[in-house]
Amino acid sequence: MSLNVPIRGGAPSGNRGTKAVILVGGPSRGTRFRPLSLDVPKPLFDVAGHPILWHCLHAVAKVPGLREVILVGYYDESVFRDFIKDSAKEIPQLKVQYLREYQALGTAGGLYHFRDAILKGGPERFFVLNADVCCSFPLNEMLKLFEERDAEAVILGTRVSNDAATNFGCIVSDAHSKRVLHYVEKPEGHISNLINCGVYLFATNTIFPAIGSAIKRRTERPRLVSYPSSENLEASMNQAKDEGETSEILRLEQDILSDLADSRQFFVYETKDFWRQIKTAGSAVPASALYLQKAFQSQSAELAKPSANLLPPVFIHPTAEVDPSAKIGPNVSIGPRAVVGAGVRIKESILLEDTEIKHDACVLYSIIGWGGKVGAWARVEGTPTPVGSHTESIIKNGVKVQSITILGKDCGVADEVRVQNCVCLPNKELKRDVTNEVIM
Repeated sequence: MSLNVPIRGGAPSGNRGTKAVILVGGPSRGTRFRPLSLDVPKPLFDVAGHPILWHCLHAVAKVPGLREVILVGYYDESVFRDFIKDSAKEIPQLKVQYLREYQALGTAGGLYHFRDAILKGGPERFFVLNADVCCSFPLNEMLKLFEERDAEAVILGTRVSNDAATNFGCIVSDAHSKRVLHYVEKPEGHISNLINCGVYLFATNTIFPAIGSAIKRRTERPRLVSYPSSENLEASMNQAKDEGETSEILRLEQDILSDLADSRQFFVYETKDFWRQIKTAGSAVPASALYLQKAFQSQSAELAKPSANLLPPVFIHPTAEVDPSAKIGPNVSIGPRAVVGAGVRIKESILLEDTEIKHDACVLYSIIGWGGKVGAWARVEGTPTPVGSHTESIIKNGVKVQSITILGKDCGVADEVRVQNCVCLPNKELKRDVTNEVIM
């Protein structure tokens, strides 16, 4: 099948030939974002006062001349309807549409399936963002590198510790030219500590033929199975469950990027700014902290004004009620209609809609789900993880537990009860002290 892709250089200068695609995934059998994903799709979960997807969309809106964003996933169409309506009012210059896959097709399969919609209007290039990425999204810098190098693809990269690098796609690049020499997804041994951030800029006349060639190879011969190392075994099994392994799934990371590295026009833009994935429910807390810190640095008017009892950065929804004697922050997000009583202490946490924290309670390193209630003198707490860590798990008494305590929707904690390093499913009443448990 032939593809009608625009010839590069034929369009007028400027960014009129640029679109953006945001990959939002879909409802899955995986448990990594539960119990929060039981009540709201992960891309619409509030981080730093706004849905995860909102942060992606506002980053895209800062690219001059970019006017069209396509959301690709396999949620029902109704899931994003209200979000798209609200976005049209908030960012009127952006046309946002959602295209639903008939099944999970993978990051590359979804792009190829909707290639006609992406190519409509003749864009020369388009950004691809994974919605579960938290970063400063230096898209204009990526675009500048793309144009300076006459690139076919630019990938966003960042440096992590050598130990953490094997959990991600690893990039080997030329230090001077920034050209990608080699790419390996979750290697068994150390290759590089420069990793894939899940943000790309592709030339339309390169990426779709590359995916088409991969599909052709897939049909001509069975796919080679890459066996994960012991460190990556759990993540690989979760990924297979989450995406529903089928012969039609095609992923950018495993199936396309290594081949693109063989071309001489694949480059990496290395960000020195913050980056992390939002994979597990607990990862929403450090992601929220990063976005709040970014908003504070840019002096966002959305944040609460610092005071003796408000340690910045703190986001408090206008409809929330916070007693002046409560000490809040840093890195706290308080959602709509939440009520925080006298003498409360909240730090490094997310309070969702309609939560109530009674007087003298303490909430640290935790997420309190929608409608949750924490009693007087109660204590709900997680454990801080090292700065720069890319995991939300810790080892306690030889057992792996979540560092962030998460209470699902409509959970209640009785007066004077302590909850530490626990994950609690919705509609539970905790009337005794619990530590290091998953409460079903």
